[in-house]
Amino acid sequence: MEDLTLDVPVDSGHGRILHGVDLTVEAGSAIGIVGESGSGKSMTVRTVAALLPPGASTSGRVSFDGDQVADMSSDRLRRYRSSQVAMIFQDPRAAINPVRKVGNFLVENAVTNLGWSRARAREKAIDVLREVGIADPERRLNAFPSELSGGLLQRVMIASTLLYEPELLLADEPTTALDVTTQSAVMALIDRLRRERGMAMVFVTHDLELAAAVCDTIHVMYAGRIVEKIPASELHERSRHPYTRALLDARPRLDGRESRLRAIPGQPLSGLEDVTGCAFAARCPFAVDICRTDEPPVVAVETGEIRCHRAHDRLWGDS
Repeated sequence: MEDLTLDVPVDSGHGRILHGVDLTVEAGSAIGIVGESGSGKSMTVRTVAALLPPGASTSGRVSFDGDQVADMSSDRLRRYRSSQVAMIFQDPRAAINPVRKVGNFLVENAVTNLGWSRARAREKAIDVLREVGIADPERRLNAFPSELSGGLLQRVMIASTLLYEPELLLADEPTTALDVTTQSAVMALIDRLRRERGMAMVFVTHDLELAAAVCDTIHVMYAGRIVEKIPASELHERSRHPYTRALLDARPRLDGRESRLRAIPGQPLSGLEDVTGCAFAARCPFAVDICRTDEPPVVAVETGEIRCHRAHDRLWGDS
């Protein structure tokens, strides 16, 4: 992505929800996108797959292996979605047709878009169901989604993305609808299979700990903007943007040193809201006059990039 903006229809005309987003995902790498609800994380990954709401428009570039997604014909876009890019959604029950059997869901893309025979697609579907840890896969193919638990359905969703071995996996909060124990198992499965198959991944989550554990690089979003890009290994100790630090401080702690969570003051902004200056200025304890009047530039620092007027000030001692 290069300088990506996204406008969507609103009551007053059009509103901008992504502002100059830049992302690079290299083959086999994993990047995480973190931030509060409404920051633009999901719409960023949906733009990669051209899964946008009616009437939406973009500017800037989104390209895959040199091909611009916006310039793809309908046939090319179908091949792109069916063989190169796959997406795991937040809620598998909303993404899988409830009146069709699991087997139909799994083999449809392979038969319709990849030209496989139904027998070959079914055999491959059984293999990937077994690979994602589903026992008795032949029986599961004949089940309806309502007969499976949320954890099993998310494994079916993961299996559907592995069926055709895509190059890029878009994981949009894939464990949000699951209980904590199942979340851990499903995320470990996604990470293992991604590494074994050499897939790249864009992982959207609220969980900074999880993002740091499974990703190479973290992108922190606020109000439709990337405000910090940092290696996952440096996130906890060397992050520089005030918003990133506030997110880290707001995490629950298990050591008992804090009696209350440190909430970030004020209300989060969406990308749709008009902003003068820095979008985070009203909530930032380090904001100065220029933060409230001028859009901050993206500044290169030793740990990566941050969008902040005070990028080179030592706000946290040696961090």
